[in-house]
Amino acid sequence: MNRPGKTNRAMQASHAGKHGRGIAACTAILATVLAGCAAGPDYQRPDVPGAAAYTNDAYKELAEWKPVQPADALDRGAWWELFADPVLDDLQKHALASNQSLKQAEAQYRQASALVSSARASFWPTVSASLSATRSGRYSSSSGSIVSGGTVIGGGAGSTISKSYQLPVTASWEPDLWGSVRRQVEGDVANAQASAATLANTRLSLQATLAQTYFQLRIVDEQKRLLDDTVDAYRRAEQLTENQYKVGVAARADVIQAQTQLKSAQVQAIDLGIARAQYEHALAVLVGKTPAEFALAPVKGFALKPPTIPVGLPSQLLERRPDVAVAERAAAQANAQVGVATAAWFPSLTLSASGGYSNSVWSQLLEAPSRYWSLGPRIAETLFDGGARRAQNAQARAAWDAAVANYRQVSLAAFQNVEDQIAALRILEQEAQAQGEAVQLSEQSLKIATNQYRAGLVSYLNVVTAQNTAYSNERAAITLLGTRLNDSVGLIKALGGSWRAQDMREAEAGAASPDGLTGK
Repeated sequence: MNRPGKTNRAMQASHAGKHGRGIAACTAILATVLAGCAAGPDYQRPDVPGAAAYTNDAYKELAEWKPVQPADALDRGAWWELFADPVLDDLQKHALASNQSLKQAEAQYRQASALVSSARASFWPTVSASLSATRSGRYSSSSGSIVSGGTVIGGGAGSTISKSYQLPVTASWEPDLWGSVRRQVEGDVANAQASAATLANTRLSLQATLAQTYFQLRIVDEQKRLLDDTVDAYRRAEQLTENQYKVGVAARADVIQAQTQLKSAQVQAIDLGIARAQYEHALAVLVGKTPAEFALAPVKGFALKPPTIPVGLPSQLLERRPDVAVAERAAAQANAQVGVATAAWFPSLTLSASGGYSNSVWSQLLEAPSRYWSLGPRIAETLFDGGARRAQNAQARAAWDAAVANYRQVSLAAFQNVEDQIAALRILEQEAQAQGEAVQLSEQSLKIATNQYRAGLVSYLNVVTAQNTAYSNERAAITLLGTRLNDSVGLIKALGGSWRAQDMREAEAGAASPDGLTGK
Protein backbone atom coordinates (compact mmCIF):
# COMPACT_ATOMS: atom_id res chain seq x y z
CA MET A 1 0.00 0.00 0.00
CA ASN A 2 1.30 3.48 -0.85
CA ARG A 3 1.41 6.06 1.84
CA PRO A 4 -0.80 9.14 1.28
CA GLY A 5 2.15 11.54 1.53
CA LYS A 6 3.96 9.86 -1.29
CA THR A 7 0.83 9.70 -3.42
CA ASN A 8 0.17 13.41 -3.01
CA ARG A 9 3.73 14.31 -3.83
CA ALA A 10 3.63 12.12 -6.93
CA MET A 11 0.41 13.77 -8.10
CA GLN A 12 1.85 17.21 -7.48
CA ALA A 13 5.02 16.34 -9.37
CA SER A 14 2.97 14.96 -12.26
CA HIS A 15 0.82 18.07 -12.35
CA ALA A 16 3.86 20.35 -12.18
CA GLY A 17 5.55 18.38 -14.93
CA LYS A 18 2.51 18.65 -17.20
CA HIS A 19 2.23 22.36 -16.42
CA GLY A 20 5.92 22.92 -17.19
CA ARG A 21 5.68 20.98 -20.41
CA GLY A 22 2.63 23.03 -21.37
CA ILE A 23 4.50 26.28 -20.81
CA ALA A 24 7.44 25.03 -22.82
CA ALA A 25 5.16 23.87 -25.67
CA CYS A 26 3.30 27.18 -25.84
CA THR A 27 6.52 29.13 -25.77
CA ALA A 28 8.04 26.95 -28.49
CA ILE A 29 4.99 27.50 -30.71
CA LEU A 30 5.17 31.25 -30.12
CA ALA A 31 8.88 31.29 -30.90
CA THR A 32 8.31 29.32 -34.10
CA VAL A 33 5.56 31.67 -35.27
CA LEU A 34 7.64 34.76 -34.63
CA ALA A 35 10.95 33.30 -35.83
CA GLY A 36 10.31 34.56 -39.35
CA CYS A 37 9.96 38.14 -38.08
CA ALA A 38 13.01 40.36 -38.34
CA ALA A 39 12.84 43.96 -37.25
CA GLY A 40 14.19 46.62 -39.53
CA PRO A 41 14.40 46.90 -43.32
CA ASP A 42 15.57 44.04 -45.53
CA TYR A 43 18.76 44.91 -47.34
CA GLN A 44 18.64 46.10 -50.92
CA ARG A 45 21.86 47.00 -52.69
CA PRO A 46 21.94 50.79 -53.18
CA ASP A 47 21.75 52.12 -56.72
CA VAL A 48 24.91 53.70 -58.11
CA PRO A 49 25.47 55.82 -61.22
CA GLY A 50 26.69 53.76 -64.17
CA ALA A 51 27.47 54.00 -67.86
CA ALA A 52 27.03 51.71 -70.85
CA ALA A 53 30.59 52.27 -72.06
CA TYR A 54 33.78 54.05 -71.14
CA THR A 55 34.37 57.49 -72.65
CA ASN A 56 37.73 56.55 -74.12
CA ASP A 57 36.44 54.57 -77.08
CA ALA A 58 39.66 55.21 -78.97
CA TYR A 59 41.39 52.88 -76.51
CA LYS A 60 39.57 49.92 -78.00
CA GLU A 61 40.47 50.94 -81.55
CA LEU A 62 44.21 50.71 -80.99
CA ALA A 63 45.54 47.39 -82.23
CA GLU A 64 47.96 47.00 -79.35
CA TRP A 65 45.35 47.65 -76.70
CA LYS A 66 42.22 45.97 -78.04
CA PRO A 67 40.55 43.43 -75.71
CA VAL A 68 42.00 39.95 -76.14
CA GLN A 69 40.36 36.56 -75.96
CA PRO A 70 40.49 34.94 -72.51
CA ALA A 71 43.56 32.77 -72.03
CA ASP A 72 42.23 29.59 -70.47
CA ALA A 73 45.74 28.31 -69.83
CA LEU A 74 46.56 31.37 -67.72
CA ASP A 75 45.97 31.17 -64.01
CA ARG A 76 43.24 33.68 -63.25
CA GLY A 77 45.03 34.83 -60.16
CA ALA A 78 48.45 35.37 -61.76
CA TRP A 79 47.67 38.45 -63.86
CA TRP A 80 51.32 39.52 -63.74
CA GLU A 81 52.19 36.60 -66.00
CA LEU A 82 50.85 38.77 -68.83
CA PHE A 83 54.24 40.54 -68.67
CA ALA A 84 56.12 37.26 -69.27
CA ASP A 85 58.95 38.04 -66.83
CA PRO A 86 60.11 34.98 -64.85
CA VAL A 87 61.88 37.12 -62.23
CA LEU A 88 58.65 39.01 -61.55
CA ASP A 89 56.77 35.70 -61.34
CA ASP A 90 59.19 34.44 -58.70
CA LEU A 91 58.98 37.67 -56.67
CA GLN A 92 55.19 37.52 -56.66
CA LYS A 93 55.22 33.96 -55.33
CA HIS A 94 57.56 34.94 -52.49
CA ALA A 95 55.45 37.99 -51.64
CA LEU A 96 52.23 35.98 -51.44
CA ALA A 97 53.93 33.53 -49.10
CA SER A 98 55.87 35.90 -46.84
CA ASN A 99 54.52 39.46 -46.93
CA GLN A 100 53.58 40.52 -43.41
CA SER A 101 50.86 43.02 -44.37
CA LEU A 102 49.12 40.23 -46.24
CA LYS A 103 49.41 37.94 -43.22
CA GLN A 104 47.89 40.66 -41.07
CA ALA A 105 44.92 41.07 -43.43
CA GLU A 106 44.44 37.29 -43.51
CA ALA A 107 44.40 37.13 -39.70
CA GLN A 108 41.85 39.96 -39.59
CA TYR A 109 39.65 38.01 -42.01
CA ARG A 110 39.81 34.96 -39.76
CA GLN A 111 38.91 37.19 -36.84
CA ALA A 112 35.84 38.50 -38.70
CA SER A 113 34.81 34.95 -39.62
CA ALA A 114 35.05 33.93 -35.97
CA LEU A 115 32.65 36.76 -35.08
CA VAL A 116 30.06 35.15 -37.36
CA SER A 117 30.29 31.89 -35.42
CA SER A 118 30.06 33.83 -32.17
CA ALA A 119 26.90 35.61 -33.35
CA ARG A 120 25.32 32.34 -34.51
CA ALA A 121 25.78 30.91 -31.02
CA SER A 122 23.00 33.23 -29.81
CA PHE A 123 20.48 31.12 -31.72
CA TRP A 124 20.99 28.28 -29.25
CA PRO A 125 20.35 27.84 -25.51
CA THR A 126 23.08 28.22 -22.93
CA VAL A 127 23.52 25.16 -20.73
CA SER A 128 25.81 25.00 -17.72
CA ALA A 129 26.52 22.51 -14.95
CA SER A 130 28.38 22.65 -11.66
CA LEU A 131 29.20 20.50 -8.67
CA SER A 132 29.49 21.99 -5.19
CA ALA A 133 30.08 20.74 -1.66
CA THR A 134 29.31 22.95 1.35
CA ARG A 135 30.16 22.37 5.02
CA SER A 136 28.54 24.78 7.49
CA GLY A 137 28.20 25.02 11.24
CA ARG A 138 25.92 26.73 13.70
CA TYR A 139 26.74 27.64 17.24
CA SER A 140 24.08 27.52 19.96
CA SER A 141 23.92 27.67 23.77
CA SER A 142 22.77 24.79 25.93
CA SER A 143 19.78 26.84 27.03
CA GLY A 144 18.81 27.44 23.43
CA SER A 145 19.84 31.12 23.33
CA ILE A 146 20.17 32.77 19.90
CA VAL A 147 23.43 33.55 18.20
CA SER A 148 23.95 37.28 17.61
CA GLY A 149 26.80 38.74 15.60
CA GLY A 150 28.68 35.46 15.70
CA THR A 151 28.93 35.56 19.51
CA VAL A 152 27.48 32.83 21.70
CA ILE A 153 25.03 34.25 24.24
CA GLY A 154 24.12 32.31 27.32
CA GLY A 155 25.44 29.16 28.88
CA GLY A 156 27.62 26.39 27.53
CA ALA A 157 28.19 26.52 23.78
CA GLY A 158 27.49 23.73 21.35
CA SER A 159 27.62 23.48 17.55
CA THR A 160 25.71 21.82 14.75
CA ILE A 161 27.61 20.98 11.55
CA SER A 162 25.72 20.32 8.31
CA LYS A 163 26.84 19.28 4.86
CA SER A 164 25.28 19.97 1.48
CA TYR A 165 26.15 18.49 -1.91
CA GLN A 166 24.62 19.86 -5.12
CA LEU A 167 24.83 18.93 -8.77
CA PRO A 168 22.73 21.52 -10.67
CA VAL A 169 22.22 21.84 -14.43
CA THR A 170 20.78 25.13 -15.69
CA ALA A 171 19.66 26.17 -19.15
CA SER A 172 18.44 29.48 -20.52
CA TRP A 173 17.33 30.51 -23.99
CA GLU A 174 16.14 33.79 -25.43
CA PRO A 175 14.20 33.05 -28.64
CA ASP A 176 14.97 35.45 -31.47
CA LEU A 177 11.37 36.65 -31.66
CA TRP A 178 12.08 39.99 -33.34
CA GLY A 179 15.07 39.00 -35.46
CA SER A 180 17.70 40.82 -33.41
CA VAL A 181 20.07 37.86 -33.56
CA ARG A 182 19.26 37.29 -37.23
CA ARG A 183 20.14 40.90 -38.01
CA GLN A 184 23.32 40.66 -35.94
CA VAL A 185 24.37 37.52 -37.82
CA GLU A 186 23.46 39.26 -41.07
CA GLY A 187 25.72 42.17 -40.15
CA ASP A 188 28.58 39.92 -39.05
CA VAL A 189 28.31 37.92 -42.27
CA ALA A 190 28.52 41.17 -44.26
CA ASN A 191 31.50 42.22 -42.13
CA ALA A 192 33.24 38.89 -42.76
CA GLN A 193 32.63 39.23 -46.48
CA ALA A 194 33.96 42.78 -46.36
CA SER A 195 37.03 41.44 -44.57
CA ALA A 196 37.46 38.83 -47.33
CA ALA A 197 37.28 41.63 -49.90
CA THR A 198 39.74 43.68 -47.85
CA LEU A 199 42.12 40.73 -47.88
CA ALA A 200 41.73 40.51 -51.66
CA ASN A 201 42.30 44.25 -51.98
CA THR A 202 45.42 44.03 -49.82
CA ARG A 203 46.68 41.17 -51.96
CA LEU A 204 45.97 43.06 -55.18
CA SER A 205 47.66 46.21 -53.86
CA LEU A 206 50.68 44.16 -52.80
CA GLN A 207 50.93 42.51 -56.21
CA ALA A 208 50.56 45.82 -58.03
CA THR A 209 53.06 47.63 -55.80
CA LEU A 210 55.59 44.84 -56.20
CA ALA A 211 55.21 44.82 -59.99
CA GLN A 212 55.53 48.60 -60.23
CA THR A 213 58.55 48.65 -57.91
CA TYR A 214 60.16 45.88 -59.92
CA PHE A 215 59.58 47.77 -63.18
CA GLN A 216 61.02 50.95 -61.67
CA LEU A 217 64.15 49.05 -60.68
CA ARG A 218 64.49 47.63 -64.20
CA ILE A 219 64.01 51.11 -65.67
CA VAL A 220 66.82 52.38 -63.43
CA ASP A 221 68.95 49.51 -64.72
CA GLU A 222 68.12 50.56 -68.30
CA GLN A 223 68.99 54.16 -67.50
CA LYS A 224 72.28 52.97 -66.00
CA ARG A 225 72.96 50.95 -69.15
CA LEU A 226 72.21 54.01 -71.26
CA LEU A 227 74.48 56.18 -69.14
CA ASP A 228 77.26 53.59 -69.33
CA ASP A 229 76.95 53.60 -73.14
CA THR A 230 76.80 57.38 -73.08
CA VAL A 231 79.95 57.57 -70.93
CA ASP A 232 81.73 55.33 -73.45
CA ALA A 233 80.53 57.55 -76.29
CA TYR A 234 81.59 60.70 -74.46
CA ARG A 235 84.96 59.14 -73.74
CA ARG A 236 85.45 58.46 -77.44
CA ALA A 237 84.36 62.01 -78.21
CA GLU A 238 86.80 63.34 -75.64
CA GLN A 239 89.59 61.30 -77.25
CA LEU A 240 88.57 62.69 -80.62
CA THR A 241 88.89 66.26 -79.37
CA GLU A 242 92.27 65.44 -77.83
CA ASN A 243 93.48 64.18 -81.21
CA GLN A 244 91.99 67.19 -82.98
CA TYR A 245 93.67 69.50 -80.48
CA LYS A 246 97.05 67.80 -80.87
CA VAL A 247 97.03 68.34 -84.63
CA GLY A 248 95.88 71.93 -84.19
CA VAL A 249 92.41 71.47 -85.59
CA ALA A 250 90.47 71.90 -82.32
CA ALA A 251 90.81 74.42 -79.55
CA ARG A 252 91.67 73.66 -75.94
CA ALA A 253 88.12 74.75 -74.99
CA ASP A 254 86.74 71.83 -77.01
CA VAL A 255 88.80 69.38 -74.97
CA ILE A 256 87.65 70.91 -71.67
CA GLN A 257 84.04 70.87 -72.83
CA ALA A 258 84.31 67.20 -73.79
CA GLN A 259 85.88 66.33 -70.45
CA THR A 260 83.18 68.25 -68.56
CA GLN A 261 80.44 66.43 -70.44
CA LEU A 262 82.10 63.09 -69.71
CA LYS A 263 82.34 63.81 -65.98
CA SER A 264 78.72 64.95 -65.83
CA ALA A 265 77.58 61.69 -67.37
CA GLN A 266 79.71 59.70 -64.92
CA VAL A 267 78.17 61.59 -61.99
CA GLN A 268 74.65 60.81 -63.25
CA ALA A 269 75.54 57.13 -63.59
CA ILE A 270 76.81 57.05 -60.00
CA ASP A 271 73.73 58.91 -58.73
CA LEU A 272 71.43 56.22 -60.13
CA GLY A 273 72.86 53.84 -57.55
CA ILE A 274 70.79 55.55 -54.84
CA ALA A 275 67.47 54.96 -56.60
CA ARG A 276 68.36 51.37 -57.45
CA ALA A 277 69.32 50.57 -53.86
CA GLN A 278 66.06 52.02 -52.57
CA TYR A 279 63.94 50.06 -55.06
CA GLU A 280 65.84 46.88 -54.20
CA HIS A 281 65.29 47.47 -50.47
CA ALA A 282 61.58 48.07 -51.09
CA LEU A 283 61.33 44.78 -52.99
CA ALA A 284 63.05 42.99 -50.10
CA VAL A 285 60.41 44.20 -47.63
CA LEU A 286 57.57 43.34 -50.01
CA VAL A 287 58.75 39.72 -50.23
CA GLY A 288 59.18 39.52 -46.45
CA LYS A 289 62.96 39.78 -46.20
CA THR A 290 65.47 42.23 -44.81
CA PRO A 291 67.50 44.23 -47.36
CA ALA A 292 70.62 42.33 -46.29
CA GLU A 293 68.98 39.05 -47.32
CA PHE A 294 67.86 40.20 -50.75
CA ALA A 295 69.67 41.10 -53.97
CA LEU A 296 68.50 41.41 -57.54
CA ALA A 297 71.09 41.40 -60.28
CA PRO A 298 70.69 43.66 -63.34
CA VAL A 299 69.58 42.09 -66.59
CA LYS A 300 70.72 42.89 -70.08
CA GLY A 301 68.28 43.78 -72.78
CA PHE A 302 65.22 44.60 -70.68
CA ALA A 303 62.65 45.16 -73.40
CA LEU A 304 59.23 44.49 -71.90
CA LYS A 305 56.24 46.10 -73.55
CA PRO A 306 52.84 46.76 -71.98
CA PRO A 307 50.62 43.72 -72.61
CA THR A 308 47.14 43.74 -74.06
CA ILE A 309 44.58 44.11 -71.27
CA PRO A 310 40.89 43.22 -71.66
CA VAL A 311 38.87 46.06 -70.19
CA GLY A 312 35.33 44.68 -70.18
CA LEU A 313 32.14 46.63 -69.60
CA PRO A 314 31.62 49.34 -66.98
CA SER A 315 28.76 47.30 -65.53
CA GLN A 316 31.26 44.55 -64.66
CA LEU A 317 33.53 46.91 -62.76
CA LEU A 318 31.42 46.93 -59.60
CA GLU A 319 31.69 43.13 -59.49
CA ARG A 320 35.45 43.17 -60.02
CA ARG A 321 36.75 45.81 -57.61
CA PRO A 322 37.38 44.48 -54.09
CA ASP A 323 37.36 47.99 -52.62
CA VAL A 324 33.88 48.54 -54.06
CA ALA A 325 32.81 45.23 -52.51
CA VAL A 326 34.16 46.39 -49.13
CA ALA A 327 32.04 49.54 -49.32
CA GLU A 328 28.94 47.62 -50.44
CA ARG A 329 29.27 45.06 -47.66
CA ALA A 330 29.73 47.90 -45.15
CA ALA A 331 26.35 49.22 -46.33
CA ALA A 332 24.83 45.77 -45.79
CA GLN A 333 26.27 45.63 -42.29
CA ALA A 334 24.91 49.10 -41.50
CA ASN A 335 21.47 48.02 -42.72
CA ALA A 336 21.57 45.01 -40.38
CA GLN A 337 22.46 47.26 -37.45
CA VAL A 338 19.30 49.27 -38.14
CA GLY A 339 17.39 46.02 -37.59
CA VAL A 340 19.26 45.34 -34.36
CA ALA A 341 18.46 48.83 -33.08
CA THR A 342 14.79 48.47 -34.09
CA ALA A 343 14.44 45.12 -32.31
CA ALA A 344 15.46 46.79 -29.04
CA TRP A 345 11.98 48.39 -28.89
CA PHE A 346 10.27 45.03 -28.42
CA PRO A 347 10.07 42.92 -25.25
CA SER A 348 12.42 40.02 -24.70
CA LEU A 349 11.42 36.50 -23.74
CA THR A 350 13.77 34.27 -21.78
CA LEU A 351 13.12 30.60 -21.06
CA SER A 352 14.94 29.25 -18.03
CA ALA A 353 15.15 25.73 -16.70
CA SER A 354 17.16 24.15 -13.95
CA GLY A 355 17.39 20.75 -12.37
CA GLY A 356 19.79 18.45 -10.65
CA TYR A 357 20.51 16.74 -7.38
CA SER A 358 20.85 18.06 -3.85
CA ASN A 359 21.53 16.02 -0.70
CA SER A 360 23.38 16.26 2.57
CA VAL A 361 24.90 12.82 2.09
CA TRP A 362 27.43 12.42 -0.68
CA SER A 363 26.67 8.74 -1.26
CA GLN A 364 22.97 9.52 -1.75
CA LEU A 365 23.45 12.54 -4.07
CA LEU A 366 22.38 10.76 -7.26
CA GLU A 367 19.39 8.94 -5.79
CA ALA A 368 15.85 9.76 -6.92
CA PRO A 369 14.71 11.62 -3.78
CA SER A 370 17.57 14.10 -4.29
CA ARG A 371 16.26 15.32 -7.63
CA TYR A 372 14.72 18.76 -8.19
CA TRP A 373 13.73 20.89 -11.18
CA SER A 374 12.22 24.24 -12.15
CA LEU A 375 10.99 25.76 -15.41
CA GLY A 376 9.54 29.12 -16.31
CA PRO A 377 9.54 31.94 -18.85
CA ARG A 378 10.37 35.58 -18.22
CA ILE A 379 9.21 38.52 -20.32
CA ALA A 380 10.98 41.84 -19.93
CA GLU A 381 10.35 45.22 -21.50
CA THR A 382 12.11 48.52 -20.94
CA LEU A 383 9.50 51.10 -19.98
CA PHE A 384 11.76 54.14 -19.81
CA ASP A 385 15.36 54.65 -20.91
CA GLY A 386 15.59 58.41 -21.34
CA GLY A 387 15.55 58.18 -25.13
CA ALA A 388 18.55 55.82 -25.37
CA ARG A 389 16.87 53.45 -27.83
CA ARG A 390 15.62 56.30 -29.97
CA ALA A 391 19.13 57.72 -30.12
CA GLN A 392 20.61 54.31 -30.98
CA ASN A 393 18.08 53.87 -33.78
CA ALA A 394 18.87 57.33 -35.16
CA GLN A 395 22.57 56.55 -34.96
CA ALA A 396 22.11 53.27 -36.86
CA ARG A 397 20.11 54.97 -39.62
CA ALA A 398 22.67 57.76 -39.93
CA ALA A 399 25.42 55.12 -40.19
CA TRP A 400 23.41 53.45 -42.98
CA ASP A 401 23.11 56.74 -44.89
CA ALA A 402 26.85 57.32 -44.50
CA ALA A 403 27.66 53.79 -45.69
CA VAL A 404 25.43 54.20 -48.77
CA ALA A 405 27.06 57.53 -49.63
CA ASN A 406 30.51 55.99 -49.20
CA TYR A 407 29.57 53.05 -51.44
CA ARG A 408 28.39 55.38 -54.18
CA GLN A 409 31.49 57.56 -53.84
CA VAL A 410 33.83 54.56 -53.99
CA SER A 411 31.98 53.33 -57.09
CA LEU A 412 32.31 56.71 -58.80
CA ALA A 413 36.01 56.81 -57.91
CA ALA A 414 36.42 53.34 -59.40
CA PHE A 415 34.95 54.51 -62.72
CA GLN A 416 37.21 57.55 -62.64
CA ASN A 417 40.24 55.40 -61.86
CA VAL A 418 39.63 53.14 -64.85
CA GLU A 419 38.90 56.07 -67.17
CA ASP A 420 42.13 57.78 -66.05
CA GLN A 421 44.22 54.69 -66.69
CA ILE A 422 42.63 54.03 -70.09
CA ALA A 423 43.18 57.63 -71.16
CA ALA A 424 46.77 57.60 -69.87
CA LEU A 425 47.65 54.39 -71.72
CA ARG A 426 46.04 55.60 -74.92
CA ILE A 427 47.95 58.89 -74.81
CA LEU A 428 51.19 57.28 -73.67
CA GLU A 429 51.04 54.83 -76.57
CA GLN A 430 50.87 57.75 -79.00
CA GLU A 431 53.62 59.52 -77.07
CA ALA A 432 55.84 56.43 -77.24
CA GLN A 433 55.52 56.31 -81.01
CA ALA A 434 56.49 59.98 -81.32
CA GLN A 435 59.32 59.51 -78.83
CA GLY A 436 60.69 56.56 -80.80
CA GLU A 437 60.82 58.72 -83.90
CA ALA A 438 62.57 61.47 -81.93
CA VAL A 439 65.22 58.96 -80.77
CA GLN A 440 65.92 57.87 -84.35
CA LEU A 441 66.17 61.46 -85.60
CA SER A 442 68.45 62.52 -82.74
CA GLU A 443 70.78 59.58 -83.45
CA GLN A 444 70.97 60.61 -87.10
CA SER A 445 71.64 64.19 -86.09
CA LEU A 446 74.46 63.08 -83.78
CA LYS A 447 76.03 60.99 -86.50
CA ILE A 448 75.93 63.92 -88.95
CA ALA A 449 77.34 66.40 -86.41
CA THR A 450 80.19 64.03 -85.48
CA ASN A 451 81.15 63.49 -89.13
CA GLN A 452 81.04 67.24 -89.80
CA TYR A 453 83.27 67.87 -86.78
CA ARG A 454 85.76 65.28 -87.98
CA ALA A 455 85.86 67.10 -91.30
CA GLY A 456 86.33 70.45 -89.58
CA LEU A 457 83.07 71.85 -90.91
CA VAL A 458 81.43 72.65 -87.53
CA SER A 459 82.57 73.42 -84.00
CA TYR A 460 82.49 70.95 -81.19
CA LEU A 461 79.48 72.76 -79.73
CA ASN A 462 77.36 71.18 -82.47
CA VAL A 463 78.53 67.74 -81.36
CA VAL A 464 77.80 68.47 -77.71
CA THR A 465 74.32 69.71 -78.55
CA ALA A 466 73.59 66.64 -80.67
CA GLN A 467 74.93 64.32 -77.97
CA ASN A 468 72.80 65.91 -75.26
CA THR A 469 69.73 65.77 -77.48
CA ALA A 470 70.28 62.11 -78.31
CA TYR A 471 70.87 61.20 -74.68
CA SER A 472 67.82 63.16 -73.48
CA ASN A 473 65.57 61.50 -76.05
CA GLU A 474 66.80 58.01 -75.24
CA ARG A 475 66.41 58.56 -71.51
CA ALA A 476 62.92 59.99 -72.07
CA ALA A 477 62.03 56.87 -74.08
CA ILE A 478 63.19 54.62 -71.24
CA THR A 479 61.31 56.69 -68.66
CA LEU A 480 58.22 56.58 -70.87
CA LEU A 481 58.47 52.78 -71.05
CA GLY A 482 58.51 52.64 -67.26
CA THR A 483 55.47 54.91 -67.08
CA ARG A 484 53.58 52.73 -69.53
CA LEU A 485 54.43 49.57 -67.61
CA ASN A 486 53.36 51.16 -64.33
CA ASP A 487 50.13 52.43 -65.85
CA SER A 488 49.43 48.99 -67.29
CA VAL A 489 49.66 47.59 -63.78
CA GLY A 490 47.52 50.51 -62.63
CA LEU A 491 44.83 49.61 -65.16
CA ILE A 492 44.86 45.97 -64.08
CA LYS A 493 44.52 47.09 -60.46
CA ALA A 494 41.77 49.57 -61.38
CA LEU A 495 39.87 46.72 -63.05
CA GLY A 496 40.19 44.60 -59.91
CA GLY A 497 42.90 42.27 -61.19
CA SER A 498 41.40 38.83 -61.58
CA TRP A 499 39.17 39.21 -58.52
CA ARG A 500 35.40 38.75 -58.68
CA ALA A 501 32.64 39.46 -56.20
CA GLN A 502 31.85 35.74 -56.39
CA ASP A 503 35.27 35.05 -54.87
CA MET A 504 34.27 37.03 -51.78
CA ARG A 505 31.04 35.08 -51.38
CA GLU A 506 32.82 31.77 -51.91
CA ALA A 507 35.38 32.76 -49.29
CA GLU A 508 32.54 33.14 -46.81
CA ALA A 509 30.41 30.28 -48.14
CA GLY A 510 29.78 29.07 -44.62
CA ALA A 511 28.27 32.35 -43.52
CA ALA A 512 24.69 30.98 -43.47
CA SER A 513 22.72 30.86 -40.27
CA PRO A 514 21.03 27.64 -39.08
CA ASP A 515 17.73 28.69 -40.69
CA GLY A 516 19.22 29.35 -44.09
CA LEU A 517 20.21 32.99 -43.72
CA THR A 518 22.93 33.94 -46.16
CA GLY A 519 24.77 37.12 -46.91
CA LYS A 520 23.16 38.97 -49.78
